[in-house]
Amino acid sequence: MHGKNGIRIIYGDNPRQMVTELLEAIKPEEEIDRNALIGIKPNLVVAKPSASGATTSPEIVAGLIEYLKSKGRGNIVIMEGSWVGDRTSAAFKVCGYEELSKKYNVPLIDLQKDSYKSYEINGLSLNICDYVTKVDYLINMPVLKGHCQTNITCALKNMKGCIPNSEKRRFHSMGLHKPIAYLNKLIRQNLIIVDGMNGDLNFEEGGNPVQMNTIIAGKDPVLVDSYAAHLMGFSIKGIPYISIAASIGAGTADLANADIVELNRDTRSRKLTPSRRVQQLAKHVVEDSACSACYGSLIHALERLDEKGLLNRLREKVYIGQGFKNKECGGIGIGVCTSGFEKSVKGCPPRARDIVEYLESLI
Repeated sequence: MHGKNGIRIIYGDNPRQMVTELLEAIKPEEEIDRNALIGIKPNLVVAKPSASGATTSPEIVAGLIEYLKSKGRGNIVIMEGSWVGDRTSAAFKVCGYEELSKKYNVPLIDLQKDSYKSYEINGLSLNICDYVTKVDYLINMPVLKGHCQTNITCALKNMKGCIPNSEKRRFHSMGLHKPIAYLNKLIRQNLIIVDGMNGDLNFEEGGNPVQMNTIIAGKDPVLVDSYAAHLMGFSIKGIPYISIAASIGAGTADLANADIVELNRDTRSRKLTPSRRVQQLAKHVVEDSACSACYGSLIHALERLDEKGLLNRLREKVYIGQGFKNKECGGIGIGVCTSGFEKSVKGCPPRARDIVEYLESLI
């Protein structure tokens, strides 16, 4: 994956092994100098473990560090600035990063305590933490999850952890979308590894994790977020900062011409106990041996329909899972396993956006 337009996806239930296989496929060490300072930027917005759906799994970061060190790229730091209501130090501890730091001898940089400078772009001045500008190779490790104000948070929004608390408050007063887009023109990300194992359905602080068993890699944050939006059932128009970022040259939202490769097929079933909200949505579903990424897409799609006030108009049950292979049925099928149904959404797994559009056409 040498081009900026590449996206690589891997499915499974062992995040450390998955990220290793993903990195072996994209070989980031080929573009990293042996002495380069590598900065890893996870999403530790709150002091909650990754199972909540809010924060980046330390297992994925451990796999990344082990891989980089095995390739002789050992000058690594982990840097983060949690949201205004939480201390980064608490997040480092609760999310398992203190242990990572000790085990791999990788320093933790608390950007809430860092100095910062102002940078000008298109008449907008933004404050960015100084440590971020010292890094030679920046690896952004966001969580694929919903957000109460911007619909999704993934690669672009995760850069908000690289600004001081006072600037985070100001971003909200500026409406979030424009400053997020412009920040990504100022901060160059070299690699994005998205934790899509179990990101939250609709809230950045977790509580409704949806098991997707997915890790995604790319180099263009705008393209990665465009893909993420479709995975979660949104149109790109529904997340204004994606279009703004594309318009100022921070990346491209052109998924049609992207080089998207799935390295394997998802065959894992779900292990997570569903939250009450996910259980409510599942009342519309008849499931038999569904893989987690496919089922996760459907749950995101049903949530999007409900947000539009359309879910109560869905009169038929929705069928999903390998148990429906080679069966004919009058209901609505999701995924390639239900291709024998009169009505079905293709894909293995289908993106939530495709499911939303299909179900809307039936309502």
